[in-house]
Amino acid sequence: MLIFNHSSFMIFTLMGVPGLESQHLWLSLPFSSMFLAILISNSAILFLVATEPTLHTPMYLLLALLMLADLISTLALVPKLLCLFWFNDRDIAVNACFTQMFFIHGASVVRSSLLVAMAFDRFVAVCKPLRYNTILSHSLVGRLGLVALAKGMLLILPMPLLLQRLTFCHTVIPHTYCDHMALVKMACNHTRPNRIYGLFVILLVVGLDLLLIGFSYALILRAVIHLNSRNATCKALNTCSAHLFVILVTYVPALFSSITHRIGRNIPTHAHILLSNIYLLLPSMLNPIIYGIKTKEIQDKVAKCLGRGAA
Repeated sequence: MLIFNHSSFMIFTLMGVPGLESQHLWLSLPFSSMFLAILISNSAILFLVATEPTLHTPMYLLLALLMLADLISTLALVPKLLCLFWFNDRDIAVNACFTQMFFIHGASVVRSSLLVAMAFDRFVAVCKPLRYNTILSHSLVGRLGLVALAKGMLLILPMPLLLQRLTFCHTVIPHTYCDHMALVKMACNHTRPNRIYGLFVILLVVGLDLLLIGFSYALILRAVIHLNSRNATCKALNTCSAHLFVILVTYVPALFSSITHRIGRNIPTHAHILLSNIYLLLPSMLNPIIYGIKTKEIQDKVAKCLGRGAA
């Protein structure tokens, strides 16, 4: 059995989508389309928030941070994926692999933390509307953004550090990117600390963040129930609708992918790989579309920019 240490000169090989290697060129079409859609739509939202003073509100500043996290995750994942599909460029240096893993998983943690902050924003908007600007000041939004960034960095940084202590029996990664658990499974020495820490991160991020989001919406629902006017109730629910859709497209694919990995033993490997890529890219593609459809302010600004461009 060949044993490889964690030297910085070691090279991993990305397998791509096992069983569908001959279809890589065709698979590149939907992924490249999603990549372009993510770059254009997320950049457009960031541009609008940056250039329109009327959008410099807590909700849109948090949305801009979410778009930025989506862009970082996408840029860490897709360029190497397309190089693999188009040019059969499978090799990736160990340090580049750990860096890709850090940015992909770190951006996911930041995204989840920002969704919690946005749930708090919606709670204040519905339950304490008269104190909204007082509670959610720009400085608080900045601190929430820094907390989300720090959480992503501090939780994910131990992963590559723990991987560096391992010795690898294989260098072929059966995946399209450097996934933490895919790398752990390639090690030939004791990996229990890596597995325990990976589970801890999942429980802390998904479990705690979903609990906080659920608590925020329980308070929102209680406040909405006590509203006397039906119009006020509809308006309050509509205020939260975009955020709720974003939560669904973020957590449902991730939970589905996680469940299929654990209980879907009869599901082909290529289906697992494609699902894990989709759950990373789908929220980044749909988030700006959801906010564009559900938010009148963004629609108005887009129409204004298009009208200005046509003139």
